[in-house]
Amino acid sequence: MDIATLRARHPDHWMQACAIRTLTLDAVAAANSGHSGMPMGMADVATVLFDKHLKFDPAAPRWPDRDRFILSAGHGSMLIYSLLYLTGYEDMTLAEIKNFRQWGAITAGHPEYGHVAGVETTTGPLGQGIANAVGFAMAEENLRARWGSKIMDHHTYVVAGDGCLMEGVSQEAIGIAGRQKLSRLIVLWDDNGITIDGKVSLSDVTDQKARFAASDWNVLSCDGHDPVDIDRAITAAKKSDRPTMIACKTHIALGHAAQDTNKGHGALTDPAQMKAAKEAYGWPYAAFEIPADIKSAWEAKGARGAKAHAAWVARVDALSGAKQAELIRIFTGEVPAKLGVAVRAVKKSASETAPKIATRTASEKALAAINPVLPETIGGSADLTGSNNTKTADLGVFTNETREGRYVYWGIREHGMAAAMNGMALHGGVRPYSGTFMCFTDYARPAMRLSALMGIPVVYVMTHDSIGLGEDGPTHQPVEHLAISRATPNTYVMRPADLVEVAECWELAFTTKTTPTVMALSRQNLSTVRTVHTNTNLSAKGAYVLAEASGKRQVILMATGSEVEIAMKARDMLQAMGIGTRVVSMPCMELFAEQDEAYRRKVLPAGPVRVAIEAGVRMGWDRWLLSERGRDGKCAFVGMSTFGASAPIDRLYKEFGITAEAAVAAAKAML
Repeated sequence: MDIATLRARHPDHWMQACAIRTLTLDAVAAANSGHSGMPMGMADVATVLFDKHLKFDPAAPRWPDRDRFILSAGHGSMLIYSLLYLTGYEDMTLAEIKNFRQWGAITAGHPEYGHVAGVETTTGPLGQGIANAVGFAMAEENLRARWGSKIMDHHTYVVAGDGCLMEGVSQEAIGIAGRQKLSRLIVLWDDNGITIDGKVSLSDVTDQKARFAASDWNVLSCDGHDPVDIDRAITAAKKSDRPTMIACKTHIALGHAAQDTNKGHGALTDPAQMKAAKEAYGWPYAAFEIPADIKSAWEAKGARGAKAHAAWVARVDALSGAKQAELIRIFTGEVPAKLGVAVRAVKKSASETAPKIATRTASEKALAAINPVLPETIGGSADLTGSNNTKTADLGVFTNETREGRYVYWGIREHGMAAAMNGMALHGGVRPYSGTFMCFTDYARPAMRLSALMGIPVVYVMTHDSIGLGEDGPTHQPVEHLAISRATPNTYVMRPADLVEVAECWELAFTTKTTPTVMALSRQNLSTVRTVHTNTNLSAKGAYVLAEASGKRQVILMATGSEVEIAMKARDMLQAMGIGTRVVSMPCMELFAEQDEAYRRKVLPAGPVRVAIEAGVRMGWDRWLLSERGRDGKCAFVGMSTFGASAPIDRLYKEFGITAEAAVAAAKAML
């Protein structure tokens, strides 16, 4: 259908959609930067969605039962910014539109969660949005099963482009969604046949509709510029018992000289071409000008949601006081006091019985106490349940038949798992954690980075955290992965030494609201090092004195996780030689760095030589060795500088020199 026909048949719709197109053209031109073509091409789809289907209330952008709208093709950010401005979101002013991509503006180049009300997730890295959406839809299903459809009953809509579908994470995501029959998930594919390099056919021959169908999705098609056909497809999608992909056939940069070309993907700033496009649209207005009648029509779409929101509030008000309080608690991320009670009980038992167990096993024991008192947790594993020890007896399994279950079998899909957990956390009402092997953080890295960027408390349970996993060899032995995770801003990397520290670290992970956690856990059994019980969460400081020197303090040994027991053995040997040695357990460097100078000085005073012991690379340790009152020539590192090898654990630690004897020798050499 050509532009003239669309204008004639659907004049009101056309002008409302052109408000998106012209705001996009004007904002990108003002910034001399951005991506014009996608918002111009998907304006009709977005207009129909917001007009006839999306349940939202601009006056209550965090309303838990709103529909979620996710722009997976985040480069087309002016689509969502235009929609938020037009429908009346308070913080999305015309001034912000005019400041698109400028310092201090909320209209960043790609939509960023936490900056803008109405932006549900940070997108831009292609494929992440569609994978996040799977988590959003899973959270909705789980909460609806547990709270009932009067409290939780909404859809998740995703706008995805060819780039999103080419990214490998999309296959993981659609496989999960198809298996789980997430019928409230609807993907609107911007099928324009264009990528940055040129036509999609330059690089891809995939039949995307067949691909989705192969993963048991409902697949529909529509003319992405015909509002009647778009409405038909979305209406049909909402009736399906499976997730739906709608192939919306569109023209990138519709009505512009760059239509249907790869130039249409980027910044369309030529004044003459912009003028011609607006003339084709029948848009005689000045830059950034939206006529009052068109703005009013858009605001009316936004205002309609107030009625549904008020009805939801009334249904919540009809709940008992206790249920209302619990609903508020899980959506605000607060934890109950009984979490601390459960953790202290685990710690006390561990200190008294001193079990020699792997920290992955310790994690399972801690979770067995925590999960019953935190009903919002949802656990899982990427096909390593028996190795990650993430499933506890009370959880049940989340499937299409048991939506109330709280454990997800993700399959071998680390990236899709991580991205879906981001979606769960962003949805609210649930706290996701899931596991794989530490070395496979490589497969989950893009989503883990976005957890940190968005400031959401996802927990990544990463077991088999060193050469201590033994015979599986260097392909599976993480060496650089602790350093990589620690290098990521706003990430807590926790490497506990025993069951006591494990329980403390889980308490911290479930208490934080704005930081993801990497829980690095051992495969091998470890001795209990905290044998004297205290109610205080010592791990909360990041590092603490585990064992004080007897006599004059000459050496400080620092260690994490499985190497803390090596540090304790080295201390015994040094003390037997009359060398006073302090052991500092450092389960979380990031938390230690957050402590004030006085506390850090108390733990790491000037004077003694320092030895750090960790079965990973040195990177990240120099702050605690060379600065913080440390000095070159009086510090040493006992750890890894190469990849590992395939052998039994004891031989590996001996061959790579991660032993108490090596720590003693390093310390004595500096005295």
